[in-house]
Parts: sequence; C-alpha cells; structure tokens
Amino acid sequence: MDKIKIDYDNIYKNIKQFGDEELNVLRYDIRNILMDTISKNGGHLASNLGVVELTIALHRCFNFEVDKVIFDVGHQSYTHKLLTNRKEQFSTIREFNGLSGYPKITESKYDFFNTGHSSTSISAALGYARAAKVNKENIYSIAVIGDGALTGGMAFEALNDAGISDEKIIVILNDNEMSITKNVGGFSRHLANIRSKKIYFTTNDRVKRIAESIPFIGKVIYKMIHRMKTSMKYLLTQGVFFEELGFNYIGPVDGHDISKVSRMLEDAKKINGPVLLHVVTKKGKGYKKAQELPQFYHGVSQFDLEEGIVLNNKTTSSKVVGDYLVTLAKDDEKIQVICPATTVGNGLYTFYNTYKDRYFDVGIAEQHAVTLAAGMALGKSKPIVVMYATFLQRAYDQMLHDICLMKLPVLFLIDRAGIVGADGETHQGIYDVALLSHMPYVEILAPSREVDIQKMIDYGLEQRSHPVVIRYAKGECLNYDIKEELEPLGSCYIQKGTDVVLLSYNKTLTQLISAAKQLVGKGISCSIIDIRRLKPLNIEIIKKVIDQHQFTLFVEECVTDGTMYHHFINKPNVHGLNLDGKPCPQGNYLQVLRHCKLDELSIVSYVLEHYQKKD
Repeated sequence: MDKIKIDYDNIYKNIKQFGDEELNVLRYDIRNILMDTISKNGGHLASNLGVVELTIALHRCFNFEVDKVIFDVGHQSYTHKLLTNRKEQFSTIREFNGLSGYPKITESKYDFFNTGHSSTSISAALGYARAAKVNKENIYSIAVIGDGALTGGMAFEALNDAGISDEKIIVILNDNEMSITKNVGGFSRHLANIRSKKIYFTTNDRVKRIAESIPFIGKVIYKMIHRMKTSMKYLLTQGVFFEELGFNYIGPVDGHDISKVSRMLEDAKKINGPVLLHVVTKKGKGYKKAQELPQFYHGVSQFDLEEGIVLNNKTTSSKVVGDYLVTLAKDDEKIQVICPATTVGNGLYTFYNTYKDRYFDVGIAEQHAVTLAAGMALGKSKPIVVMYATFLQRAYDQMLHDICLMKLPVLFLIDRAGIVGADGETHQGIYDVALLSHMPYVEILAPSREVDIQKMIDYGLEQRSHPVVIRYAKGECLNYDIKEELEPLGSCYIQKGTDVVLLSYNKTLTQLISAAKQLVGKGISCSIIDIRRLKPLNIEIIKKVIDQHQFTLFVEECVTDGTMYHHFINKPNVHGLNLDGKPCPQGNYLQVLRHCKLDELSIVSYVLEHYQKKD
C-alpha cells in the first residue's frame, strides 16, 4: 500500500480507473490529510471523516464537468475539494484569503452552489435539473443531504415538489444519526427503523416486462405481483415513505463501502425520475475520538491529534448562559428551553442532561423553534429560544408575525453575534440588529460581561408584555468596571475622558479600550460608552454624551442600517465605523476586524484623520 502514491494533480481524471488497492490508499490518505489539516486550522472534522468513501464514489460515477453535486450545509465538502484540484491550497482552508470551509461558486467551477445553512440542497438540485431540461442538457443533478438537514422544513418542501416531477434528480441521504448533536424527532426514529430491517427491493420494470410477456393474462398477473410486492415492502421496509412522495428508494447501503455505493449510484443513474439513495455512514469514521464524541468533534478549533480535542474551560458567554439557565431552572419550573440542533455550541449540554423534560432540541428547524415558543408563551410557560445569530435569519417571518405582532413574552438568547471568524460569510452574525430593529415591540440587549448577561436574562424572564432579545458574542466574556451607569442595563461609561467619545457594545469594546490607550498617548482624552440596550435606544442620553465631547465615533460589528450610529448620522462631528453590507470574509476574529477596518489601529487612524482638537 505504501508504494502507491496518489497524484492529486490528475486525480479527477484518473479516479474512475482506480482499482481496490488504489482506492484504499486514497481514502486512507484523505483521512490523514483531513485530520492533520483540521487539527491545525480547526474546522468540521467528524462530518468530513464520515463522507470520504461516499465522496470518492460520487467522483467515480459522475462527471462533474457537466453533472452537478450540491452538499447540504456544505461543511462536509472537504474531500470534494481535495478531489477537484485544491490539494495544494488545502492547508489554507478556513484561513484568511484561503479555501472556504464550504462550497463556494467563486472558488471552483466544481462548486455549484454556495452553502453554509441547512436544508437547501434538494431545492437547488431540482432547480438545476429543471434548467437542464429547458436547455436540453443531459446531466445528473445530485443533492447530498444529511439526516440532520432533512429535519429542516425546506427539505420536505423540496422533496414534495421533486417527488411529483419526472426530473432526473438523485437525492443522497447521508444517514449518520447526527447533525451537530444527536438527531431528534420522528423522522430520526423512522430512519432508525430502516437501518434495523432487512431491505426487500426488486426492480419493478423487470417484473412488469416478464409478466406482460405472458399472453392474455400477463397484465392481470403483473397487477397481482405488484400488489403483493407493495404489501411486502410495507411489511419489510420503511423506505416506502419516500416512495409515497414519488421517489424511487434505494438502500440503505453501507456508505463506507466504495464498491457498493458505486453500484447503487450506477443503478440510480438508470432510473428516469427522482431517486433517493439511502447511505448509512459513521460520523468521525477513522478517528476513534471523533467517532466516540461526534458532537464535540463536529466543529473544532486547533487541537492535538494524539491527545484529542481540548475543551475550552474559559468563561465564554455561551458557558455563562448555559450555566445560569441551569441555576434558574431549579427554582422556576415554568422555564422551557428550545434549541435548533446547536446544544453543545450554545453551552446547553448541562441543561439538557439536567432538565430533559424542559429542553427541546427541535432539530435544524429555526422557524418551528420560534413559533413553538410562541405557543408556549401563550400557554403561560416561560420559553427561552437559544440559537446562533446567523440562524435567526431563517426565522424572520416567524419572529415578526408569530412573536412581535402579538407582543409575546419570549426570551431569545442569540449567540455568535457579530463577527465570528473562520466559518466565513454565511456564519457572520452581522445582520440580526438590522433585521430586528424595525420589528415592533421587541427589546434588544447586548451584554459583554458575565454579570450583565445574568442580569439581562433575569430581566428578560420578568418581562411579560413583550419579547426580549439578548445578543452576545462568541468567545470569552469581557471584564471591566463601570465608571458611571447612565441607565439600568443601558448605556454606561467604562472610561471617562474629555475630547473624544467612542461608543459600541459586545466584543467590539475590546478594540475601543485598546484604541483609547493609544489615543491618550497622542494627547487625545477618550471616553468609552458601552451601549448595552440597542432597542429601545435612549436617544436623549446618547445626545447628551455626544454634546459633552468634541468628537463622536460609533464602532459596530453590524451592517449600517442596523447601527446605533444611524440614529445620529446627521449630527455634526458624529462618525461611524461599521460594515457596508458586503459579506465579511473568513479568517480569525482580528484578521476579519482588520479587513473591515474595525480593529484598534483602524479606529486610531480614523480618529487622527478626522478629529481636530479645539483649544
């Protein structure tokens, strides 16, 4: 095996001719590359290790010069990148100006759809198939979707549409029993039933041809056989769920057996109409620690391969939230927590283990999560919805229609607000303030200290007349003393000066504190305001602060229309540094800040360029 060396420069052309020995070397080599690179760069480890053989089989059976493959969510596309002329750049994955951790149409002609959020692949693949029909192109359109992503409502909408069509679309269900955490719900149980039973499958067209060749009574015999076959399939397999939707169901098949998957894919290619191929894989395959704890190895930062993942014991905002909810739930039985499949990332693992009857992981279903909370609130419980800022976007209508218009007392804890770094443009939490700021009756709070997070959660649970959103940044809590509180849980001074006032909230305050130190060295005295309450914003308090200084600069990690600066944009000597609406690139937090000109050096340069001190 060691004598065979994989030529990645030409692998796309040669992989179809690889024999068993070469394929074994290839999958072993790819797993080593994945583990080595992800341990250095961070990234999605378990999901990528689980689809190595499946991705190899796809490249053996299809021609992606013309055929299309769309990986749902896309964090499992690393092997696809290695097999499509990106081996030399693979060491840069998730780094600033490096390869994206997701498919990206501007990165490669072999990436056919930008992904990053869940449950979109079947819709997009169906769109490709219908466009091909109009253009009279003979292509295969393939969606690779996990059982976790299939819990998203959009996936079922697409299945419903595709099933009644005659399009040549192949949906590959990558069944690994996991999304980010272990899958939940009725559909997860349904797939477990399929995996546990021996599959009975025959080729309908072949039976029909043989029966109908019998003179006079052939059609009658075929109808009898068909009814018997249908009855047997209902008894022996649950795959008829997909067949009732209109799909030709194949599987399940061991997703780590390249030959078997390849044969099934070749069978799928021969079927005219929509096909669902059920592939069973193991998340974390090839790395024992990831197989045993796939939820902790879903998305990882740098770690030692020998020792395994190093869990972060620092006081992060997520940990503060999770621990405090456990404390509150002890004394308040009405507290119920809803989370759409991000239990570990949101710091809720302890709550889940402690209060299983009051914790609802609804799967990748943000819309359902929000409206579920609405029903709970109307039923007089105290629902708390916890999710990432980037995923809140998916429930815009539910937030407006089902929560705000009814003034329902639901508490939203929005994690990963602001710039998050290496996951790139699809995951930056920079739109939530703009989305929420124009909605009626909702209150938006932005803590950065542990004590403020806890006080704001208390406050949010006390409100019974309107929804409260608490947004907080990824990473460690800040630690500073308040010099003067201008309003409870609202704007406060964390530093007082005379010349320039710098205003922000959440993690951006770290850059203001560092910039102020540099400006003092240049003879400019700075005040720093932590705004904390973004809506309703106390305009009069901020106006007084502005009037007490010669120069004002708002610095905010969100798009312009959602900024606090926007309220004072026409006031003299008031300036703003924010995001211009263009997507934020990937990279570590400081690299992205620097690129967006929101880091301490950019703040210092801006003040020195625009501020003229008055005597």
